[in-house]
Amino acid sequence: MSTIVEGIDYGPLFYLIGSWQGDSGMDVSPEPDGPDQNPYFETLMYEAAGDVDNADDQELAFLRYHQVVYRKSTGKAFHNESGYLSWDARTGKVIQSLAIPRGVTLVAEGQAEINDNGCSLEVSSDESMIAQAFYMVSNAKTRSFEHKISVKGDELTYSEQMLIDIYDKEFDHTDTNTLKRVES
Repeated sequence: MSTIVEGIDYGPLFYLIGSWQGDSGMDVSPEPDGPDQNPYFETLMYEAAGDVDNADDQELAFLRYHQVVYRKSTGKAFHNESGYLSWDARTGKVIQSLAIPRGVTLVAEGQAEINDNGCSLEVSSDESMIAQAFYMVSNAKTRSFEHKISVKGDELTYSEQMLIDIYDKEFDHTDTNTLKRVES
């Protein structure tokens, strides 16, 4: 299968392109009295967005994405994220940059590869790659971020883990879901 769209080779990111929906998500988040488990559903959209050269040394193909997550218990959105996934064909490196309205932005790096009828990628960042609003640094500071995605055909699974300093302790905030492609 060709991974080229309008003359740009998106490599493993090609398999993410489209609109996705999933309703089996689980958010494990911190609360003062202990972990809270919140089932959720979501929409996730990845679109081919072009390529860019960095200092004539690095060429990146990139996708733009938007994710909105809703609590099953209320139907209200509780997470809204926008960002980019970039792929460097020369090194096989993938870069995720994202922003959320709470005042957190980050860049995570890792590897991506094409596998049977899809792709897998894994990125991570440490505190040096995370920018946060003063309120977040003082009350819910993100120390690290890990994101794993696997696509097989029209099924996408992911897991995210963020180490957060909150309520005077460290907490592993996790999100997992399986989504189906609803539009290519």
